Amino acid sequence: MPPGPTKTLLVLSATFPPDAPAVGQHMADVGEAMAARGWRVVVVAADRAYDNPAIRFPAREIYRGMDVRRVPFASFGKRSILTRALGMAFYLVQAMAYALCVRNVGAMIVSTSPPLCGVVASIARLVRGVPFLYWMMDLNPDQIVALGKARPSSPLVRIFDAMQRFILRRAARVVVLDRFMADRLRRKHDPGDALLVIPPWAHDEPDQPLAHGDNPFRATLAPPDSFVVMYSGNHGYSTPVSAMLDAAALLAQGDATDRRALFVFVGGGVRKGEVDERLRTTNPPNVKSLPYQPLERLRESLSAADVHVVTMDAHVVGMVHPCKIYGAMAIARPILVVGPDECHATDILWGGSIGWHARDATPHAIAESVRAAMRTPAADLASMGLAAKRLADTKYARATSLGRLCDELESIAGAGQVAASEHPRATP
Repeated sequence: MPPGPTKTLLVLSATFPPDAPAVGQHMADVGEAMAARGWRVVVVAADRAYDNPAIRFPAREIYRGMDVRRVPFASFGKRSILTRALGMAFYLVQAMAYALCVRNVGAMIVSTSPPLCGVVASIARLVRGVPFLYWMMDLNPDQIVALGKARPSSPLVRIFDAMQRFILRRAARVVVLDRFMADRLRRKHDPGDALLVIPPWAHDEPDQPLAHGDNPFRATLAPPDSFVVMYSGNHGYSTPVSAMLDAAALLAQGDATDRRALFVFVGGGVRKGEVDERLRTTNPPNVKSLPYQPLERLRESLSAADVHVVTMDAHVVGMVHPCKIYGAMAIARPILVVGPDECHATDILWGGSIGWHARDATPHAIAESVRAAMRTPAADLASMGLAAKRLADTKYARATSLGRLCDELESIAGAGQVAASEHPRATP
């Protein structure tokens, strides 16, 4: 008897490598691991970069064993809410076509980026019976309400909440990133036994830390005696960008030791423009701004820091997750957490003695924490970094979290037992 058709995992993610956002990189890791388990993996992504729509990617390619289909008109940049909404709408319509037409789909995986991608998966489940894993990278509309961007009673918030309930009732698995997110979700829309907590992981796991003397990125970035304080990743609405810039200004006015501090902002996001505007208007001597770095340079970029800043706004604990902490830990650098006592970043910090904590996101608190880091002997900084790497390699190991996600995908596919081949549509 000939073997049955290979099961297909359908990955719906508007961002995908070589695009820089972390969501796409995590989706690529899952897809690659499932391909290694013998699955056919089809990815539906946007054909233009998330931050810079002038950058265009191939319409179709095989990437790390995955069949990547990139759809047009799915990214118009982030100039306004309207352009972002248009891009999301065009992406979702095209993703729906794939969700309804790709043959032999055993499981789907979607995240909260773009928002409402879970609606596509939910409709596909209703129509075709295909189970899906809902990977909640953030909780909305909770976040936009907490940040004052929308009123809890507004019609859009109520519609968004209703859509989230629609998705959560139909997801075979709901994965959140930390205990705070799980607690909040249980209080609001309890998914019951479908809910799992699986932390994300670093995208780069070098065998050995990259020393400053061996790092060409560091050599071009900063003078040899600089103390590099790096914020790398998305500069979101809740990121205290102004406070970090003002902390840099305080240190620039200090003594010779204070003036060693160099604040480096790497990445993009809605508040990255504040960094560039400060550089344009006042040209501070101890601030630099860099775009997202290619994945192949991530090790060099992250290793250029002496300390990495990880922030968490007290208002959005349980709604967002400090994903950037894992990359810093993986390259053996200590961490400065700016945020409340109770959050996932401080759980990690206090569990491993790997850095410093500024409870208040004020310029003075951040500057004092940077001073404490600069006063720390080099040997102690190295010990903190190695302790962070041990945590990344054990408790937050990529193999552990990635393996659990893949196991759950195979589990829901086995439980679903609904063959996509029963739906005789043409394969896109």
